[in-house]
Amino acid sequence: MRKFIFITGGVCSSLGKGIASSVIASLLECRGYRIVLQKIDPYLNVDAGTMSPFQHGEVYVTDDGAETDLDLGNYSRFTNMVLSSLNSITAGKVYKSVIEKERKGEYLGKTVQVIPHVTDEIQLMIEELNEKEKPDFHIVEIGGTVGDIESVPFLEAAREFFLSRKKDVLFIHLTLIPKIEVAGEYKTKPTQHSVGILRQIGIVPDIILTRISGKLTKEMKKKISLFCSVDFNDVFEAPDVDNIYELPLIYYNQGIDVKILEKFNIEPKSINLSKWEEISKSIKDSKESINLFLCGKYVNLNDAYKSIYEAIKHAGLKNKTKIKIHKIDTEDVETNIEILDHIKREADAIIVPGGFGSRGIEGKIKIIKLARENRIPFLGICLGMQCMTIEYSRNVANIKDANSEEFETNGKNKVICLMEEQKNVKNLGGTMRLGAYSCRLAKNSKVYEVYNSEIIYERHRHRYEFNNEYRKLLQENGLIISGVNEELDLVEVVEWPDHPFGIGVQFHPEFKSKPFDPHPLFKNLIEEGLKYKKNKYNN
Repeated sequence: MRKFIFITGGVCSSLGKGIASSVIASLLECRGYRIVLQKIDPYLNVDAGTMSPFQHGEVYVTDDGAETDLDLGNYSRFTNMVLSSLNSITAGKVYKSVIEKERKGEYLGKTVQVIPHVTDEIQLMIEELNEKEKPDFHIVEIGGTVGDIESVPFLEAAREFFLSRKKDVLFIHLTLIPKIEVAGEYKTKPTQHSVGILRQIGIVPDIILTRISGKLTKEMKKKISLFCSVDFNDVFEAPDVDNIYELPLIYYNQGIDVKILEKFNIEPKSINLSKWEEISKSIKDSKESINLFLCGKYVNLNDAYKSIYEAIKHAGLKNKTKIKIHKIDTEDVETNIEILDHIKREADAIIVPGGFGSRGIEGKIKIIKLARENRIPFLGICLGMQCMTIEYSRNVANIKDANSEEFETNGKNKVICLMEEQKNVKNLGGTMRLGAYSCRLAKNSKVYEVYNSEIIYERHRHRYEFNNEYRKLLQENGLIISGVNEELDLVEVVEWPDHPFGIGVQFHPEFKSKPFDPHPLFKNLIEEGLKYKKNKYNN
């Protein structure tokens, strides 16, 4: 049994197709079916690797080093599936493959066209993943909005895909039901127009999923049913929620997974929702609270640190703790000393995340110094770990001009530097240290206590490394090097001595966190934050 579900979006972008796809996949997985999710992005970039966080949010990295859309992070968090480069398709990847085939003469002199060559290539990429994973249900999320010119080849490919296997393909269309504040009512007309455009392309939705801030009334469902030619019971709502991990139970209570199985003439297996019920209970039972300060350079765009925010949320659920996240733009810290005083007074835990470029770096270093000296629980991720190394070098090891080669190319004391093989790299895309690497943890370290394991595997996305020329000197000055990649002899984890929780990691632990299996670094950071808060107020 191999069934395909195509999920499209209408009216506007950012409706939550990725979340909807993930929730549906999770419900089918909870029924014992094998699922796979695949994202199609219509942009011409080959992958998301060279795109600015301000343009596209975070870049989600898979174990095999693929730089992908952030929706793959949602797929990972809601399900148990293992993602790879095959789970991500972009227009750039498709056209690159078609052009390479044309140059090799694989089209035997034919005129290469969007139809059939580009649409065939899209279908081949879908089939390649399906053949590898052999799922019961293969969910394909088509990015963008119906009506966008960029999406047309992918929608046409989906239509052609349907023609060759009609009984095995289902279309779900997610649209917006906006509320007109002046009139005080919700409007279904945008949904009607969106479905009309989809039908013109040749795709008839089997199920309509509506994003709405309130309740979808019977009258609204009747109107959508009548004007979109779908059954009344095939219209569902995707409501706004405070916590996205409430959605699996909300979708289940509407019966959307049963409806999908009914459309495929499949008798539903029994469902086990215990993990989602436990999470729902944790949301309700959260009593404690702490202030966590996230200090980075992309804090004004929520999606730039999407996986970090979710990992923090997972840790809060595990500890039954409500976490108030305070976002600090580290560039502001460089000119406003009062922000540091505010952090010192209010912070129960601090995270300095990754990033690229010199903007806001000195602000990060000031915050890190504050966390170290005031014993505030701290986690530095990627660039955050590199800034920990710079701060310690300057203020403890007395290397006053310590810096990273990324920020000061001709600097004398580059405690963070490029590896030899990176120095002549011309292309920016796909040339960093990417994907999962092993790391051996020192047994007498804090990070070993956190993981309770000697060998770990974590995902990377960076170009600059800890400079081994300074390893001995920094260790002599007390810096604990508690994690090393032995194959490349690279420092992966550093810790502050005599500190309750001061850990910097070169990798991105947030990519592996799930609501029902929070990452131990985040879970332990929140635990230490709770202790810090308790001691702060007791003293």
